Amino acid sequence: MNERSLIRILHLVLSIPIIGFIYGPVAHIPPAASFTRFVAVPLVAISGLWLWQKPRLVRWAPNARNRPRPRFRPAVR
Repeated sequence: MNERSLIRILHLVLSIPIIGFIYGPVAHIPPAASFTRFVAVPLVAISGLWLWQKPRLVRWAPNARNRPRPRFRPAVR
């Protein structure tokens, strides 16, 4: 299982409490409502942005393999 599949599964599983919050009784259960508001919604938003924008961010970020390495210069005596 690759990274994208894992994040997609996390995104879909954490969307279930949000649907329950909107259409079901989850809003009336304080612990479930708190979990949905403070954990599920931010994680779904972050994972959605990551799935959407990861290729662009990876291209934009400097790659450690492509950086020029400093050359070793022996001390002159």
